[in-house]
Amino acid sequence: MDRTEAGRKHIRKAEAMEDNEEKKKVKNSSKSDRVTLKKEIGLLSACAIIIGNIIGSGIFISPKGVLEHAGSVGLSLIVWVCGGGICALGSMCYAELGVTIPKSGGDYSYVTEIFGGLVGFLLLWSAVLIMYPTTLAVIALTFSNYVLQPAFPNCLPPFIATRLLATICILFLTWVNCSSVRWATRIQDVFTVAKLLALALIIVVGLVQICRGHYDALRPSVAFEFSQDPSVGQIALAFLQASFAYSGWNFLNYVTEEIVEPRKNLPLAIYISIPLVTLVYTMTNIAYFSSMTPEELLASNAVAVTFGEKLLGMFSWVMPISVALSTFGGINGYLFTSSRLCFSGAREGHLPYLLAMIHLKNCTPIPALLVCCIATIFILCIGETHNLINYVSFINYLSYGVTIAGLLYLRKKRPNLARPIKVNMLIPISYMIFWAVLLGFSLYSEPVVCGLGMVIMLTGVPVYFVGVWWKDKPKWVYRLVERVTYMGQKVCYVVFPQEDPSETEPLTASKAID
Repeated sequence: MDRTEAGRKHIRKAEAMEDNEEKKKVKNSSKSDRVTLKKEIGLLSACAIIIGNIIGSGIFISPKGVLEHAGSVGLSLIVWVCGGGICALGSMCYAELGVTIPKSGGDYSYVTEIFGGLVGFLLLWSAVLIMYPTTLAVIALTFSNYVLQPAFPNCLPPFIATRLLATICILFLTWVNCSSVRWATRIQDVFTVAKLLALALIIVVGLVQICRGHYDALRPSVAFEFSQDPSVGQIALAFLQASFAYSGWNFLNYVTEEIVEPRKNLPLAIYISIPLVTLVYTMTNIAYFSSMTPEELLASNAVAVTFGEKLLGMFSWVMPISVALSTFGGINGYLFTSSRLCFSGAREGHLPYLLAMIHLKNCTPIPALLVCCIATIFILCIGETHNLINYVSFINYLSYGVTIAGLLYLRKKRPNLARPIKVNMLIPISYMIFWAVLLGFSLYSEPVVCGLGMVIMLTGVPVYFVGVWWKDKPKWVYRLVERVTYMGQKVCYVVFPQEDPSETEPLTASKAID
């Protein structure tokens, strides 16, 4: 009897061990088959995202606007250097926020976490409605203009042709981003190298000109001859124009959850990329002035092409191709990061839940990418987009200031929050002082432009209360949303991603000790 009972116990023990093994297998298989955003962004790709997003069309568009408002060559160069310095201050603050609140979505995620839903939604609303579609449209139009220019040497390319080529470019890169994260990041890597080589060519040719003694416009006695009396308001507008060229320095924070070892690689990529871009931008502008007078630069609608025609002779065709490569990579980077903003907003319940879903096999946020694509094409169809650059720059700086104010608020309210990176308080305070002065004088100098930017942002208030805050909507509204979501899932073959909370929740002091 004892032997039989012992045998039964042995069998039950063996069965229990088998059950445990089966459970482990199921758990491991479910973990390996988990549908989630893939971590495929290493340090090199992280640097490429920052550099590729910053260097788009801005360095080929903004020099004219910066010089026009600065009033002199010397002051315009100072604006370019200081603009990079301000970006460096802001990027240090974003590095702290990015490793403390390691969520994708950048400004939106941090502001929502710190100040609550309404403030976060207003940033999201202005970004999705105007900021990123307009920026994408401007870059796409710059791409199409430079590609088509050789076919129309004596006149501007036709309106329809530029819009059609820009639309084809947007559609193609949307397809690439929908198909594979790896393809998108490889395109970003390759075109970032290409655009750096293009700017390196401009810099080298410019330095050769300077060595030959062609630097009259750069002599201090000439460089600070003002075409107009400098004013703080005009200098503020010059900084706004430069900020369009530097915009994108915070975009790596939008894809934090897809970075390999984000608490290490995110700040490292920021510290490498921002000084490099500042150096490249400053040297590029010096190169421009080595071959063009201020009057020639102000009269040119394509600064890089004019530069190439004056110095490269029969190889002047290199410049349009270089600008096209630069803008193509910029479009890809903006699509990649802005779609993650839509994804993060939907995950928080501030946008339709369909936008928070990813493809079952490719693990790409297809619905969010399609929304970014459609919004950009709509802006392209409206007509002239260059007038919206000042609106975009104003909203950009407004969102930066609110986010860094959130950093100061978080330091006060949650002092025990573990911060792998903790910048000196003088850095965010200095940025906030500059931000307040810049926006104050921008409002004084261009009240209509800045006022319309504020109106665009504030239109999100009623949308927030109706769409997000109002929970007791009629049942037919919820049924309609469910039906549209279900149809979108079937068409795009998408599901909600499974999250690992340990990767996205803010660090606490106790957790850091563990």
